[in-house]
Amino acid sequence: MIPPRANEHFAGHEGAVAALYEAAAGKRLHHAWLIGGQAGIGKKTLAYRFARWLLAGGTSSDLSVDPGHPVSKRVAAGTHVDLRTIERRFNEKTKKMQSIIAVDTVREIKQFFHLTAGEGGWRIVVVEGAEDLNFEAQNALLKQLEEPPKQGILLLVTDAPSRLLPTTRSRCRVLNLAPLADAQVGGLLANYAPELGEDVRQKLVRLAEGSIGTALMLAQETGMAMASLVDEALAGPVAPARAQAIADGISRTEDGFPLFMSLLRAGLAAGTRAAARRGGDAKLAGRVTVWQELGRLEREVEHLYLDKRAAVVVALSQLHG
Repeated sequence: MIPPRANEHFAGHEGAVAALYEAAAGKRLHHAWLIGGQAGIGKKTLAYRFARWLLAGGTSSDLSVDPGHPVSKRVAAGTHVDLRTIERRFNEKTKKMQSIIAVDTVREIKQFFHLTAGEGGWRIVVVEGAEDLNFEAQNALLKQLEEPPKQGILLLVTDAPSRLLPTTRSRCRVLNLAPLADAQVGGLLANYAPELGEDVRQKLVRLAEGSIGTALMLAQETGMAMASLVDEALAGPVAPARAQAIADGISRTEDGFPLFMSLLRAGLAAGTRAAARRGGDAKLAGRVTVWQELGRLEREVEHLYLDKRAAVVVALSQLHG
């Protein structure tokens, strides 16, 4: 997939685009924006699109900048001196990705904003996965939010705004992005994967539930097989031996666990919404609880490096318990 900072393909979120444009054009640009919504719908792409537009002195109302523009090239390459990305870092000692965004990483923001803008304009920080900020890191961020620099802007991107402190959220202007329309997902798929047949593309659109990121993961060789496993799991209780077999297969597949859990939660949510519309289902509250527990389990596996195989077995047992 194209990294968000280099991604020129963008669709939807007209309200958020208009809010950013109007704030900047009217010189009422808030110093901190929180861009939230489900995974894979273009939040990071929007953040870098806006950053690129500001740094290039853009005027277009859709926040587009010519890919051949020097600023576009430097942003895509990660070499623009006035743009900094804050995210989880690779730990050289443990040889693993950090499970959180550490306070030392957040302190880089203050140092960055103390610098003079290299090109005389904005200095912009994009925080990717802001939900990974631990308590100490969020407190450090709060100090920056309370003392915004001139010509400095923070763009916090998160799949889970509720995991941020209320004080953090209250100091940001919030943009909640909705899932993409099916036509938008289909159009983006045509750009990213033109080799896909129309039948396959339409199936991916249905499974993706508004997430182009999910659609692209499913388009990979193992994606549709993973979707079939989810259908099997949601259809009814899975026998222990079969659950072990499913878990073994998923654990051997690169990125199989997050994809399986994402599809499982999406399928459970879709079934719950359908049941709610029909009414009279006494198990609705239980389904919501299971959906929440699956999310907690996924986060624990990712952040605490727990056994993915065991987590899949637990997830399957919770579905129809």
